[in-house]
Parts: sequence; structure tokens; C-alpha cells
Amino acid sequence: MSSHDNLLSLKGLTVQFGGLTAIKDLSFEVKRGTVHALIGPNGAGKSTTFNCISRYYDPTQGSIRFDGTDITHRRADEMAGMGVARTFQNLELFNELSVLENVLLGTYSHGARGLRKVLRAPAVETREFAEHLLQRVGLIDYRHHFAKGLDFGRQKMLELARAMAIRPKLLLLDEPAAGLRNREIDALDSILTELAGKEGMTILLVEHVMQLVMSISERITVMSFGQKIAEGTPQEIRSNEKVIEAYLGKGGAHD
Repeated sequence: MSSHDNLLSLKGLTVQFGGLTAIKDLSFEVKRGTVHALIGPNGAGKSTTFNCISRYYDPTQGSIRFDGTDITHRRADEMAGMGVARTFQNLELFNELSVLENVLLGTYSHGARGLRKVLRAPAVETREFAEHLLQRVGLIDYRHHFAKGLDFGRQKMLELARAMAIRPKLLLLDEPAAGLRNREIDALDSILTELAGKEGMTILLVEHVMQLVMSISERITVMSFGQKIAEGTPQEIRSNEKVIEAYLGKGGAHD
């Protein structure tokens, strides 16, 4: 595989907070147009990795390349313009704005139009695009509702739609299925599969819901205590003894 095939590349990434090493010598690549999962027990360093890619944290050592550009020391506010969108474990919605207005905010990085105009007098094509995204995630009938009035599952879908509004090359999803019901997970599965398969979007997700991870991922990187312990296809990861031990402990793996 050539370097051009990889949209994202982490090499030797190390993050230290005082005397604590959160990530140690982490390296992996994410191929263009694929769904790549980053999994591991709580505290493994997954969200810290996301925060480095999103440029909220600076790595102590190592490098991050995105679409051929070294972004190791880029500012966080540059990432949307470069084509990186992200959702969060804890919902980051504008609760006092409508569902439609939340998605319109995601289109703001596309041009120089004032934020007030984007919200109150969006161009016809911008509004139609936002409504198209709401249709895709099942929220078109809620477009004029306040975001705070949605139930948790719909709020998660709204955050996804807003991230999609950036038209990202790379979509970072931090536990998108957490707290969702089975039918909502199935809907999320269909959306993400279509984004990668039909539209060529690259998706990197942190997730504990293995039903989703194993269904949609082409490749999986596994972390434990800040280090990569395994990488491979879902079939390879499912039977990997190191992965089983990291999740269940030696006794659980033996059983």
C-alpha cells in the first residue's frame, strides 16, 4: 500500500501529562474510504488519541499526517477547514438552537458568509443540503424543534448530521453508538456503511459496541494502557488472544 492510499497516519505518537504516559509509541494508518475502528478498555488512550488528531492535545513525541500534510502542530480551529469533523462522547449541541440551525452551523466552514446569515438567511442550496442530511438521519420532521427537546438517540443522530455537514474527508466518531437502542444502532450501521462504501468518506471510530465495530470496520486497531496491542481485520481481532485478555483478563480469556 502506498502512502497516498492512507488518509491518516500516526507514527510514534507519545503523550505524557506530567509523570503519566497516556499514549506510548502509537503508530497506525487509516486507509482512504474505509471504516477503521480504534478499540480497547476504558483508559486505554483512545480519546487521547482522538484529541491529538483533532489538535486539542499536543503529542510529546511523534507525528500525525493527514491527507499528505503534517498536522502535528496545527491549531484545532484549522481542522474543519482541512476536512476533519468529529463527534464527542458527551454531546456538544447548541441546545437553544433548532435542529436545522445546528446542522447549518456545520456548513459554516464552507465559505466566508457571516454566521448570522448562515443561521437566519442561509442560501437555498445550503438549507437544502442541511435538510437532506436531516432526512438521512431520520430527523427531518424535527427540523424546527429545539435540540434540547430531542431524546438522547436523536441528539446523537443530530450531532452526526452536523459533523456530516462539514463534508469531511475524515469523520472522527467518539462512541457514536453509546446509549443507543438496537434499532438505532442498526440505523447508524446503515448510515456509516453508506458514507464509506458509496460516498468514499473515511471514518475512524472509537466504540465499545462490538456489534457495530465488527459489522462495519474494515480494519481495527486495539489499544491497552496507551499502547497498540493488536491490529487487523474483524476476523483476526475477534480471535486474538491479546485482545481477549485485555478485555476479559487472563481468567476470562481462558474460560
